[in-house]
Amino acid sequence: MPSLAHPPTWRLALAGLGLALASLLGGCASVIRLDHDVRSYAQWPAAERPAAGDRFRFERLPSQQTHAQAQGRLESLVAERLGAWGLVPEPQGTESAKWSVEVSARAQRLPHAPWESPFDPWPGPGLAGRDYVVTGSGQVVWMPLFVRMPTPYHQRELSIVLRDRRTGAVVYESRAAHDGPWPDRPAFWAALVEAALNGFPEPPSGGRRVVTEVPR
Repeated sequence: MPSLAHPPTWRLALAGLGLALASLLGGCASVIRLDHDVRSYAQWPAAERPAAGDRFRFERLPSQQTHAQAQGRLESLVAERLGAWGLVPEPQGTESAKWSVEVSARAQRLPHAPWESPFDPWPGPGLAGRDYVVTGSGQVVWMPLFVRMPTPYHQRELSIVLRDRRTGAVVYESRAAHDGPWPDRPAFWAALVEAALNGFPEPPSGGRRVVTEVPR
């Protein structure tokens, strides 16, 4: 009989495998993978690109003035990313910015995913409807506890446009969008900014997929 003080080698191996799988699954569950649909276009002036030390300023549409707090949070995220390339926000009260930046966002909450129907039948044998069952004798029994509860679905989109302030010409345009069942969080907007500025200042032209991860 094997000694309890010294478990068989196969048990130790299985225990180690179980711990490894638990660690792997725990790591996967700790982040949310976001697939962004991104479309970017860059048309910088001849022989000129954004350089470290260049100043920029944010421009707001009249409709964005009424949501100043939310708009300010988005602009802070964009300023942080542009700062990674050495661009500097224009000091307040000056007219020294070389580039202007316009940030727009859109969010929509749907009652369920676009491919789902709120009238899907309740799954299972003998269940002929969403909130009733049919017994073996053909009797219809209403089951209000079986009412389907669809999960809300969220769509988010962010647009960033840079202009040359000397000419007003658009020199950089990028849009990023993602969707999923996750309620609104600041981390999702930070991920959209990261995706929209992926490859800045010379991103691949046209559409592509950009993947980011955020903590759960």
